[in-house]
Formats: sequence, C-alpha cells, structure tokens
Amino acid sequence: MKSKVYIETSVVSYRTARRARDLIIAARQEITHSRWPRIRRDFDCYVSALVVQEAKGGDTQAAAARIAAIAGLPVLQISEDAESLAESLVTDGPIPSNKPEDALHIALAACNGIDYLLTWNFTHIHNAQMEVAIRRIVEQQGYRCPVICSPDELIGEEE
Repeated sequence: MKSKVYIETSVVSYRTARRARDLIIAARQEITHSRWPRIRRDFDCYVSALVVQEAKGGDTQAAAARIAAIAGLPVLQISEDAESLAESLVTDGPIPSNKPEDALHIALAACNGIDYLLTWNFTHIHNAQMEVAIRRIVEQQGYRCPVICSPDELIGEEE
C-alpha cells in the first residue's frame, strides 16, 4: 500500500513555472521537476479544492499549466472538520491570521489521514519552529499530523 501525499500549491507552481533567475528558486524548481514522476509513481497523490482554486489564479497560461499538472489527482473537499482545525491553527497556533489558507492546507492533510504534506512554503507551513506548535494542535484535535516536507526531503537524493 502506497503512502499518501498531499501536494500543496507551491509544489505545483514550482513544477510548472518558467525557470527563475533566483538560484534557490531555480534549484527548487529543478528538484520538483526531476522528482515529480517518481512522486506520482511511488505515492498516492492528492490535492484539495483549495489547491485547485489557488492553481487557477494568476496568469491564464500559468494557471492552465498548473491545472494540467494536477489533472487526474483526487481532490479533497473542504470539510467542517478541516475548517475547524484550520481555525485552531490560526487562533491557538503559529499560523498568522492573514494566511488562513496555509492552515487549511495542513488541516486538509491531517483530517484526511494523509502521510506527507509536500510543500515549498518554508514561511508558514514547513518551518521547524512552527512545526512543533502545528503538531501539538493537530494532535490535540485528535488527528495525526502529516510529515511536512519538501520534494527533496520526501524522495532524497537522486541516484
């Protein structure tokens, strides 16, 4: 049985964006691009209605590329449980009130029993200081917190 991976919007964006000039972003794009086939093959991948909504935003061509990249993936719907957990992550936890969508990504993964939350968002999702508080709140609400990681952390070094 394959592990479940929730693919957050930043990963989809890095997978489809034109190559960035910033070296760190360009490296993350390359890592995402090179590991994408293996992630899709080796894991049961999911997105959410929130990912779809975010992927549709912005430039029309870029949005079309993002939507094409996630086509065929199961879409998790936003439940009352996920909304409640997301609210707790904001009110009782580390997620700032101006970034409720970041809390909702975490909540959707947790409420749906996802093993890994895949993200490049190091500001509000994959942040060592915040992850302790995120895990505490998720577990206090009776859920198992997914492992929050980036594509290179999920797969490791390519051989």
